[in-house]
Amino acid sequence: MKNKSIIYTLLAGVLCLINACTKLDENAYNELLTDNFYNNKSEVLSAVLRPYTHANAWVTPSGQDGWWRLAEMSGDQLAWPTKGRHGEDGGKWKRLHYHTWTTDEGGINNAWSLMFWGMGLCNDPIENIEKREISSMGITQVEKDAFISELKLLRAFHYLKLMDLFGNIPIVTQVGVPAKPETKSRKDVFNFIESEIKSNIDKAPKLSRSQLGRMSQAGAYAMLVELYLNAEVWTGTARWDDCIAAANKLIAGDGGAQNGAMALDPNITDQFKTTNDLSKEVIFSIAYNYSVANFQPSWPGEFYHFKQQQIYGGGRNGNDGIVLIPGVFTTYENEDLRKREWLLEGPMFQFVAPTQPVLASEEYNGSQLIFVDNIRKNKTNSTVSNMSEGEENSGVRFNKYKLGNQFAGPGGIPAIDANYNNGDWNIYRLTMIYFAKAEAIMRKNGNVANAEAVQLINDCKKRAYTATNFATRAYTPATLTMDELLAERGREFIFEGMRRDDLIRFGKFATASWWDHTPSAANKALYPIPQRQRDLNGNLTQNPGYN
Repeated sequence: MKNKSIIYTLLAGVLCLINACTKLDENAYNELLTDNFYNNKSEVLSAVLRPYTHANAWVTPSGQDGWWRLAEMSGDQLAWPTKGRHGEDGGKWKRLHYHTWTTDEGGINNAWSLMFWGMGLCNDPIENIEKREISSMGITQVEKDAFISELKLLRAFHYLKLMDLFGNIPIVTQVGVPAKPETKSRKDVFNFIESEIKSNIDKAPKLSRSQLGRMSQAGAYAMLVELYLNAEVWTGTARWDDCIAAANKLIAGDGGAQNGAMALDPNITDQFKTTNDLSKEVIFSIAYNYSVANFQPSWPGEFYHFKQQQIYGGGRNGNDGIVLIPGVFTTYENEDLRKREWLLEGPMFQFVAPTQPVLASEEYNGSQLIFVDNIRKNKTNSTVSNMSEGEENSGVRFNKYKLGNQFAGPGGIPAIDANYNNGDWNIYRLTMIYFAKAEAIMRKNGNVANAEAVQLINDCKKRAYTATNFATRAYTPATLTMDELLAERGREFIFEGMRRDDLIRFGKFATASWWDHTPSAANKALYPIPQRQRDLNGNLTQNPGYN
């Protein structure tokens, strides 16, 4: 974690001068930052790093209504049902699940505000670094160019996610100018993002240990892969060849990684451990360092039970929130290692005393906590299953990322994790690039797999099985259908913020049914421009189908 220590030590100064990320201003794209802060390299670097701490609030499952919640909670894998007296939260989780959100939705407005705020945190240092002489900042011209390109790429990432959720949005490249920006078409925003990436990719830093948690050339190529994979949805024009070309840059090793070719990790856990900064396949992540800067992963509140700390031997519990939609658990074969490594189901036992049960605290207070693959009132033997019928044990749980343990198990084994609470949250990893290239190949080939597409997916999937088990489960061109590709994407990328896009790209988001969710209107493939933002800026145009 050495390089993370450097990053967060430098951040400490700027965080004392700039408000923290928990305040949501309405006109977030007008957020003004200090103008007198660029007097030496440390101050410049602190300003460059500031948007990354903010990204923790909207890119990851963070306890705030950011991009991740809108991207995952409207899909067919995850839900936050009401469980007894907990989780009703004004019905907002139900509206996300049933696609019945409104233009006045507070969570959608918060997501908009957080993301435009983050974009403003990029615009401000871009403007300040561009207008200053290198001698006054104590940096070289190469460093200046690299900082500006890194920030412009990170700004493009913000725009990519905004365009994904809201479609037609303003393009703002200067803080507060114009005060009330006009809506641009989704295609115009797409072209702006593509141009920004291509114009800055070569001057940005290469992916390296010193660039952990920051945008790099490799991150830029990953953005291009995502951009082109969804281009047909976002612009009406398919860009499969461009998607493949960008993916090849990363797979072949000339896509901006300082140490040459990246590689798939040999197993399914390395990307999600507390030491996942050592993973061979991570391209871009939100980096955490609890031991140095008290900057810790934000997702436990979303996923953990009220007594989760007893299960993993740590100090953090959660709000007993997000669970798997009933039936998702059974899409994993029992032999699939992802089923037991990434998910929690069944009776729970204490980490420090493995024969002792974890006791429930709500409906089953005093009895063993047992996570079950259903959402209904088992205490009354109800057969009704929907978003209102949950109990504290309802739903299979998240176990993909690990916090590590801060207490030793029996006899001191396993030992206390020296990296407890330090694991990074992956935004892009090489597995995603393999899947994207395979899908582009199949779509070019009339939605039919060929040997290359099959090999790409099998290279990823085989890690989820023993060699013996995988021998009978490897895909062939006949078995890797488009429906199976979507299913395998679900199994591989569960919790990673891609399910809404996948369902839209495969034509399932508005037309398919899952659990108690029925098909919705086609316009729900875009979220509405929040009414609160339109009240503040009359130049914002509402998306079709919303008042």
